[in-house]
Amino acid sequence: MAKDRGDHNEQACKQVDGEMTRFFELFGKRWTGLIVAVLTEQGAYFAELRRAIPGISERMLSDRLTELTTAGLVVREVDAGPPLRVAYRLTDAGRALEPALKELSRWAENHLPSGGEDCPKQFRG
Repeated sequence: MAKDRGDHNEQACKQVDGEMTRFFELFGKRWTGLIVAVLTEQGAYFAELRRAIPGISERMLSDRLTELTTAGLVVREVDAGPPLRVAYRLTDAGRALEPALKELSRWAENHLPSGGEDCPKQFRG
């Protein structure tokens, strides 16, 4: 058993690191990863995002997009119209997630039982 050296003891070393905690505080929420995955292909209007993610409510989509915008991963752009439409696209920080999302998709394909749906084409290796 390691000796206690101030705040840096064995128990502290076994804790999850802060970066991973921050990541999962955002991406551990339902729908967040799917929204980013859809936006990796191209920007999309709110209605297009809603259609691309079956089962998500307008309220939940709006909440998740607000969180992603606050985190600096998504940019919200209003087209004055008519009709008034709101588009979303990834920032550079959001686009930097694409390789990780592709790798997670490959992992799921190899290690999780099929949910009956194929992985999106853009996430196949």
